[in-house]
Amino acid sequence: MEENPNQNQLNIELSEEVADGIYSNLAIITHSASEFVIDFVKVMPGVPKAKVKARILLTPQHAKRLMAALQDNISKYEAVHGTIKQTEGLGIPMNFGGPAAQA
Repeated sequence: MEENPNQNQLNIELSEEVADGIYSNLAIITHSASEFVIDFVKVMPGVPKAKVKARILLTPQHAKRLMAALQDNISKYEAVHGTIKQTEGLGIPMNFGGPAAQA
């Protein structure tokens, strides 16, 4: 008996709203014994308040798989485009490194 090659395929749908994506320049990661929580935030220069734009809940196993997949993709990106430069420090980017805004 021959196996159907499409038997193990997953059909993933992407709605128009989700396809537009959500921009985030800050991720806050917390965890418990049973889950990892990643909050994606958009921080704007000079604005001391920011809203969580998306929250993703993962099992610890899925979080580890995500980390490995990100590392693999970063390695592939850097092989083509060069090393990604880290910004100074790991603090919250309140001024984005540019001059202060003036009205």
